[in-house]
Amino acid sequence: MCYTCPIPYVSERIHAAALYCSDGRVGEHFDDFLTKGLGMPRVDRLCLPGGPASLAGHAEAHVEQQGAVDALGFLIEAHGLDRVVLIQHEGCAFYTARLGLDGAGLERTQRADLAKSAAFVRKVTGVEYVDAYFARKVDSGVSFEPVGI
Repeated sequence: MCYTCPIPYVSERIHAAALYCSDGRVGEHFDDFLTKGLGMPRVDRLCLPGGPASLAGHAEAHVEQQGAVDALGFLIEAHGLDRVVLIQHEGCAFYTARLGLDGAGLERTQRADLAKSAAFVRKVTGVEYVDAYFARKVDSGVSFEPVGI
């Protein structure tokens, strides 16, 4: 089977990357937020379980951290990126299954991890502009809240 996508190809870069969880239930929401909410179509994407959690210093994510750093460093250098957007989402299985967190401490940890991850990104990449957001299920959709870092 051959499929041709009807979306036109645009070669212009926007010089930004987004790091978020690979949870397929929220992938379209993340893309919509990046494109329409932040005006960042064609953003470079780095998706892995837990997203920014991989850069927050968790011992359980050591392997993911090295991979994320390598991938992000490559994208920054090869594509001339100057902005990174970090997104966490409510009820992330990385936190519940891998880190064993739940309840009230879960979101608090995720928000703290966004700040740790942002500082880490700035330190290892030199990228100055790092934004953070928390995605929450609201009614039948997903709402994106800015997180102060």
